[in-house]
Amino acid sequence: MRTDSIKKPFGKLPDGQEVSLYTLTNKQGMVVKLTNYGAIITSILTPDQAGETGEIALGFNELEGYLQKHPYVGSVVGRFANRIKNARFTLDGQEYQLAENKSPNHIHGGISGFDKKVWQAEELPDQNGIRLTYLSPDGEEGYPGNLHTTITYSLTDDNELKIEYMAQTDKATPVNLTNHSYFNLSAGKSELILDHVVQIASEAYTLVDDTQVPTGEIRHVEGTPMDFREPHRVGERIGQVAGGYDHNYIVPDADGTLRYIASVLEPRSRRFMEVFTTMPGVQFYTGNALDGTVKNEAGKTFEKHCALCLETQHFPDAPNHPEFPSSILHPGETYHHTTVYKFSVKAD
Repeated sequence: MRTDSIKKPFGKLPDGQEVSLYTLTNKQGMVVKLTNYGAIITSILTPDQAGETGEIALGFNELEGYLQKHPYVGSVVGRFANRIKNARFTLDGQEYQLAENKSPNHIHGGISGFDKKVWQAEELPDQNGIRLTYLSPDGEEGYPGNLHTTITYSLTDDNELKIEYMAQTDKATPVNLTNHSYFNLSAGKSELILDHVVQIASEAYTLVDDTQVPTGEIRHVEGTPMDFREPHRVGERIGQVAGGYDHNYIVPDADGTLRYIASVLEPRSRRFMEVFTTMPGVQFYTGNALDGTVKNEAGKTFEKHCALCLETQHFPDAPNHPEFPSSILHPGETYHHTTVYKFSVKAD
């Protein structure tokens, strides 16, 4: 494994705080770049079937791109990823009010969530990785407890991008951390991901209301356009799903061990991505809200369906659904989850 991560300046925040960019490279030539602003993955470079390396993740080459309003591109989101209904939850008899930043709901940790924080960074040469830490103070964005969070990114020589999440608290609090990278495995050869072939090894998903919050009903995928147990093109049935895919799929038999949950194949480049997680759910999102108003330094606009996300997670609105796997972290416990994105080339 290579141990020569590269650190360089990535710019300054308006308050003068300096931000760094880290580059991880493995023996296969795969490259992952990330910054300690928002714990953001800014770039993932992988080869196609001809050996040509290309950019497969949406991102910006400069900090300024991440300081504009953007749809959480590449960032870690928290304290609670996804939605909390009506921006409130009750825990141990006390109601907590959160920001309605996706009215009437709360989404991805609030107005100034983990995606907008500067994390302390430590290079890990032995793991070809970077460890990022952030202390979220009691009451931040309405959440209880001082939450000490650690995110460790590492890149193996098997082209595995491993993300390890850990957290501890001094008060009971919801915790749900994920990475919000957007993938287009064509590396710019195709503007949209409608021809990407997706498999999701799940028999059920959480049904949502018209604000994308779970109703509490678990709906089986069989006989519906939500069924990806066998591989399907994204565009094959997306027109049958109101608004496009933006749903939490249930990881079968989730018990905290690392399990395969999804894969994506780009048919022309033959790039192949597999997703493994210890989490109980994964949000499959097809970039429905991208509308071309955000663009990168090269002038590329982020259009609807130009990329997809597979965000490993606790179920959305879990604090308000005792029937869902618990997302509550208590003092003395350790939140510890792992997700792996593995990249390869799949032969015809």
